[in-house]
Amino acid sequence: MKRNLTLLLLLGSAALFAQTNIKLEGTLFDQKTNQPLSEKTFVVEGLNIQAKTDEKGRYEISVPDDTYQLDIKVDGYQSVSQNLSDSNTLNMYLKPVDISNIDLTTAVVTGRKDKSGEASLLNIQKKSVKMVENIGAAELDRKGVSDAASAVAKMAGVTKQEGTGDVFVRGLGDRYNYTSLNGLPVPSENPSNKNIKLDLFPTDVIDYISLSKTFNVRMMADFGGANIDIASKLYEGKGFLEIGTGLNLNSNAITNKNFNLQDGPNWFGFQKTKIPANATTGYNFTNSFNPQSKSAVAGGFNIKGGKSYKFENGAKFGFFATASFDNSAQSIENGLAASVNAEGAYLNNLTDYTKNSYNTNTTGMVNLYYDFNANNRLRVNSIFINNTSQSLQEYKGYVRDVTGDDELGFIRRGTYEKNQVFVNQLLGDHKLNDKSEFHWGVSYNTVKQDMPDRIQNIMRLKKQTGVYLLADQDASLNNRYYQSLNENEISANLEYNHVFGGDLKEYKARISVGYQGRHKERDFEANQFNFRLYNGGNLVDPNNLDAFFNQSNYGSKFGIVTFDMEPNGRYKPQEYSGQKDIQVGFAEVEYNFNDRLTAVLGVRAEYLKQSIDWYTALSKGDRSFDQFELLPSLMLRYKLTENQNFRFATSKTYTLPQFKETAMFVYEDVTETFRGNPMLYPSTNYNADIKWEWFPKSGEVISLGGFGKYIQDPINTTTIASSSNDISYANTGDWGYAVGAELEVRKTILDNKSSNPEQLTVGLNAAYMYSNQELNNEKVYNETLFNGQRINTNFTNAEDAFTGASDFISNADLSYSKKWERGGSIMATVAYNYFSDRIYALGTETRGNQVDKGFSTLDFILRSKLNKNIGINFSAKNLLNPTIDRVQENLNGDVKTLSYKKGMNFGLSVNYQF
Repeated sequence: MKRNLTLLLLLGSAALFAQTNIKLEGTLFDQKTNQPLSEKTFVVEGLNIQAKTDEKGRYEISVPDDTYQLDIKVDGYQSVSQNLSDSNTLNMYLKPVDISNIDLTTAVVTGRKDKSGEASLLNIQKKSVKMVENIGAAELDRKGVSDAASAVAKMAGVTKQEGTGDVFVRGLGDRYNYTSLNGLPVPSENPSNKNIKLDLFPTDVIDYISLSKTFNVRMMADFGGANIDIASKLYEGKGFLEIGTGLNLNSNAITNKNFNLQDGPNWFGFQKTKIPANATTGYNFTNSFNPQSKSAVAGGFNIKGGKSYKFENGAKFGFFATASFDNSAQSIENGLAASVNAEGAYLNNLTDYTKNSYNTNTTGMVNLYYDFNANNRLRVNSIFINNTSQSLQEYKGYVRDVTGDDELGFIRRGTYEKNQVFVNQLLGDHKLNDKSEFHWGVSYNTVKQDMPDRIQNIMRLKKQTGVYLLADQDASLNNRYYQSLNENEISANLEYNHVFGGDLKEYKARISVGYQGRHKERDFEANQFNFRLYNGGNLVDPNNLDAFFNQSNYGSKFGIVTFDMEPNGRYKPQEYSGQKDIQVGFAEVEYNFNDRLTAVLGVRAEYLKQSIDWYTALSKGDRSFDQFELLPSLMLRYKLTENQNFRFATSKTYTLPQFKETAMFVYEDVTETFRGNPMLYPSTNYNADIKWEWFPKSGEVISLGGFGKYIQDPINTTTIASSSNDISYANTGDWGYAVGAELEVRKTILDNKSSNPEQLTVGLNAAYMYSNQELNNEKVYNETLFNGQRINTNFTNAEDAFTGASDFISNADLSYSKKWERGGSIMATVAYNYFSDRIYALGTETRGNQVDKGFSTLDFILRSKLNKNIGINFSAKNLLNPTIDRVQENLNGDVKTLSYKKGMNFGLSVNYQF
């Protein structure tokens, strides 16, 4: 019988980088006898490579560095599929079907490298002219990361804002960052944010994440901190199907005997409550005011699969699909929430703060590709995300303007938020000839955000008698609130590349020209129904408020009022509409002066128009601005050695005010009230970076970099000097700057390449930053005239650091992995994170800054495969369970304004791959 070894070869495109080779070595074994297959000749199909195993079955070949998977088929043996992963060692165990007739004479070896593996992504980073950092699916799995926000927070100079999916890059928050999916923009699900919350993207849909802290002309220029680009999963390989389920527990929630949430939302998070048609003419609300007891046990399930096909005409088709549901419960007990003046006297002193929360995330993704031939690929990508969050917050203590000397205030706020994001993309890649290529992409995205039936009740507790009375100083103290946002966005990217002095893989120079367009429309409306109490001293049971708020008491004990209410009971919502149009042309030239020095010079011509109109309780009006910008960028890479680079980058960008910040709309939180400023205008950013990096061997990197940013007319959140102390937004000074340094180390300590390979790796990144900005009261006063009024601010300091900026940030991890011949494996990781103090809000009226105190987290993650089919995973996160504190730094000492513990989180999951 003729014996063949046929292995399929799929080579990834490396159009932007010169092709290099990597050494692949290993041993061929007979799995039945566990003996090496000695003196056997094999070839690498399509590469014209021929080699031979030695007397111990060992082989050594060089293959292109973008190979990432081996599909092995041998007559007389069962099919085997193996990834190169992050190791250049591959031992192949061939299981015979008919052991009576085995004669392996010739083997054809083909490779594909795992593009989401750590070594592969580091190799891309090494060869790229651009400064880019990547974190892939393999590293995310190793570190037990469950979503994109937590993934980005593992990278140098990045922190995740506590309790949100927002991230700060080099101390710069939401307004300075930009998020994209496969290079196309992704809209935000939240009216308060520019960027979508990254924790909405579970790792099942992620191939890798690229973090670019330096600007290039292909990025949207509304950029100051970083561009975060998520590459969605693209599957090429044999068919697979995997199902999994898991359980997760929070130590606070599971021990809380009173884990209560508001009435209404269901377990899966799709249900929502609508405003009654006759909301102001009677009590017609169907949801109860009473808190409802819920289970604190949470978990989830997922299914994913994919397959690719190769046709006789050379065409290829592949698909990947995933669907998942995850939920989580968390509880905060015995917390503190307070606000104080400059002398440290309490405005509110809520010494008993509790919060129960329950979140869901339902995600579905389908990714299809079709290769007409080796030069033309079409890709379709659709992602649907339904994310919900429920929270029931209760505060007890002193509440200014509500409680008397013999009373305590009691505040209850129940919030349910439902976000739906639907992203649809069509992308194409075309190699026109050996010197030219064309890439394009279009997307249509929709966002629907609802906050249905947020409830608030404020009561007074008599200390001596223990009875509760409804607070009646203002109708808004007891209310129901409904908020809705709808957004549609169309975007397109076109890019043409042509090279000179070579081909697309290796060239002397490359010129790129392109177009980008983006059109966004947003509609927002809000209704708040306030309960005006007609009689003072209304006694209530806080756990049975329905006994008071009902139809029988409507009209006699309370009435319902809202914004712009007509005598017949009709009302109009508060609303605003925004539109943004961006038209862009860009050009870029990359030139290789020699084999060491490469320069990329680009310019982006961008026309922007943004408009908004509103009708709210504050006013009715509109505002628009447009601008044309020429935005240059320069990047240099000098290869010190084959494995060392020195890089430099500089650019000019801008930062836009967001829709909600420019609409005259008031949003009331429990202890804070926000309102917009239509007179905001864009900031201008100047950016510079230098970086040295060394790649000792595959999968390893040591890098050290420095950066500086200068911002003209920075936008900040600030407290208005008024009796209400509302929070607004303003261009608070003429200048601001940030400088810093970053260090990253990834090193393999142990690398045993035996038949049962094991590896011990360590990773560390750290960032130090100093920031400063002007705070100019006169500038704010002169530039913010609207409705005949000016914003008055009274900053405590004339200069201060950026909000959200920690001086020091560090991440470290230690991972051990081992694999066995029969398909079993184990991987254990300990991950540590620390960030130092950072400003939450700038001080005004001689009050000090509000500062979030630094803290550390420690996680343990265990991933195991019992065999090639069954996997069991365990995680224990936030093991240190630190106290999270916020203080106000007054002259006479720090005063604690917020304090709580999140609890430890434990997870156990099982998956089965068919």
